[in-house]
Amino acid sequence: MDDTILITGGTGSFGHAFLKYALAQGVQEVRVLSRDEFKQEIMRKELHDPRVKFYLGDVRDRASVDHAMEGVDHVFHAAALKEVPSCEFFPVQAVMTNVLGSSNVIESAIAHGVKSVVCLSTDKAVQPINAMGMSKALMEKTAYAAARDGGHAGQTVIAVTRYGNVMCSRGSVIPLFIEKMRRGEPLTITEPTMTRFLMSMDEAIGLVLFAMEHAGSGDLFIRKAPACTIGDLALALKELFHSDVPVQVIGSRHGEKLHETLATAVELHRAEDMGDYFRVRMDDRDLNYEKYVTEGDQGVLMTSDYTSASTQRLSVDEIIAKLAALPEVQQELNGGFGSSFSRGS
Repeated sequence: MDDTILITGGTGSFGHAFLKYALAQGVQEVRVLSRDEFKQEIMRKELHDPRVKFYLGDVRDRASVDHAMEGVDHVFHAAALKEVPSCEFFPVQAVMTNVLGSSNVIESAIAHGVKSVVCLSTDKAVQPINAMGMSKALMEKTAYAAARDGGHAGQTVIAVTRYGNVMCSRGSVIPLFIEKMRRGEPLTITEPTMTRFLMSMDEAIGLVLFAMEHAGSGDLFIRKAPACTIGDLALALKELFHSDVPVQVIGSRHGEKLHETLATAVELHRAEDMGDYFRVRMDDRDLNYEKYVTEGDQGVLMTSDYTSASTQRLSVDEIIAKLAALPEVQQELNGGFGSSFSRGS
């Protein structure tokens, strides 16, 4: 591959994994833009690959984005504030990174004639109830608006991907539960019947690559995914690691949904089923407000959204199989931790 790619937020869980994938595919150059100099130094020592170029900067700062963007072919925009509680307490910070920072990345890519931009979003952006989801929803709208304007007559293709929780990524409950079992502490869950989508990092990378290869500007891509209840996830981990620690229900947190939604019924109405993926075409109506206000859209209403409650529900045994296939879990099991977990009293 003769391409140069830029990963914003490249020191995060997705960025780190996607970087390794790109290098394995023989990409010419990978640029990592992030504000975390410590993680950049760790990655530099780990990789020792001259194809990786580290750019210290923040997507909030257009100048640092422009500096990293020069000569880039494809952009994968993963930089974001993602923690629900921190965004609840500091919503303006979420807006500055997730909305204004995303606008900087998209506008810079258009100005530099980049071939494609893939923006990573989240299920929390659908019918959002917390600041993180709201800011990511506005990020999506920002991408669609730029695509609708046609940036340099469509020279830059702007696409969005939306997916749920990536297992064993930073902030995932799975490594937290494993650590609690190691220490013999109860597994604290907010609500046993709460459901969440399950996706591996490889599946998340596959979604982003699929979007890059198949997108028209303004397309949204969603990977179909199974789900499980949080209660069953805790049971599956206990069985997998032969742990007897108790499960403690602590009640739902502020801004937390009982079920997650990957696509609304309205979006599914204009979606194309592409096997493992949905492609949702952008609403490309222009600024003639009659099309929004007075004319309407016949037949747009559907009966159901695509949620973690309506998708395939995994059994405990199926969850165990999915967990056991994860490299991070295999490492824990093969490292001998599986036989040395503390037992609950």
